[in-house]
Amino acid sequence: MKYDAVIFDFDGTLTDSAPGIINCLHFALNNLKFEVPHESVLRKFLGPPLVDSFIRYCKMSKEDAIKATAEYRVRYLTKGLKENMVFPGIRELLFSLRESASYLAIATGKPQNSSEIILKHFSLEHYFDKVVGPSENDHFADKTNLIQKALDGDRGHTVMIGDRASDINAAHELGIDSIGVLYGYGSKDEIIQANPTYIAESVNDLYSLLGVKRTENNRGYFITLEGNDGCGKSTQAVLLFEYLQSCGYNTVKTREPGGSEVAEKIRYLLLDRDNMGMQDMTEALLLAAARAQHVRDVIKPSLTAGKIVMSDRYVDSSVAYQGAGRMLGMDVISQMNAPAIDNCVPDLTLLLEIDSSTALRRRESASETDRIEMMDDGFHARVEEAYQKLALLYPDRIIKIDASGELEQIAQSIISVVSERLEKAGLP
Repeated sequence: MKYDAVIFDFDGTLTDSAPGIINCLHFALNNLKFEVPHESVLRKFLGPPLVDSFIRYCKMSKEDAIKATAEYRVRYLTKGLKENMVFPGIRELLFSLRESASYLAIATGKPQNSSEIILKHFSLEHYFDKVVGPSENDHFADKTNLIQKALDGDRGHTVMIGDRASDINAAHELGIDSIGVLYGYGSKDEIIQANPTYIAESVNDLYSLLGVKRTENNRGYFITLEGNDGCGKSTQAVLLFEYLQSCGYNTVKTREPGGSEVAEKIRYLLLDRDNMGMQDMTEALLLAAARAQHVRDVIKPSLTAGKIVMSDRYVDSSVAYQGAGRMLGMDVISQMNAPAIDNCVPDLTLLLEIDSSTALRRRESASETDRIEMMDDGFHARVEEAYQKLALLYPDRIIKIDASGELEQIAQSIISVVSERLEKAGLP
């Protein structure tokens, strides 16, 4: 490791916050009845202090620029900060840096409160020893001063990493090394003219420039979502996938029955309403067959590659639906599926809980029910009871989620559980 301390800029260096920033600029300018500049001009706001940019690019007075910044922050703190994404590879880089015991900090022109909220949202806060940004009322923060505060004394050989000339110029003033990144918001010409110590075209380039060894993740993480039809599981699967992607996790979203080419063809047979004469045991065996294909085509290869795999339903569904719902026996179905899953057991199962009759009414109102969803209330009640039994049998793996509330509230509960489990598992 070449450096004792590594200081990062935030926007354009750690995260791609452009969509949220630009949406908030539209919001502020429209509310104050100012003309919205062309997109190419709005992108110049990415990095420098907002007040300076409003004055420079929108020809505002200082007073109007401060008002515009206040309007901007109204939307940013509720919506804009979530319209953001960790750059691919950043999470793994931070993990590798932390493994090298380096001092890590952030020096950003973004308000400190907002920065801390975003870091927590993306579960990145534990990587940094210090985060420094201006207060909400400080509209003219100096980057040199921010870096000094972030260092909090002499930290030895230090480097500043940023995507704008202001980051590099501040490093020059302090006599420390700098790395200008080209994957952010500053142009190549801007970075070259600022004359950084090094230039990184990609996140991967930072490993060699920092002299840090990449810490390989040799295992993935397997998450499944379960629950009665209509519990909202598929919707929450999409929201969780989008969240994990925004956090910079390499994530694979899949489903059962299905998930791979052969398994999807079996899915069609299983759910087709024209196949109402299918025997219960045939159904159970077809599900196990589809699962065997799915595990070998998608789940195991993805986990071996160190990815997070999240599946909308897995073997617990068969135990509940065919074992209890069809009354074939929960133990029978578990034994039938043992060779299908080939010891591929989820690390975490999220069980979305809602009354089975309420869930089914919700499902019926959404679209035409499939062959299995058409079963009577007694069938679905048995499925619900089976899930409760499974939760008692595997309390460390199966976590219950109240699915009766508002969509965002449920999503936040799921995110909290998943974030905590991933951190405990030592995943970057």
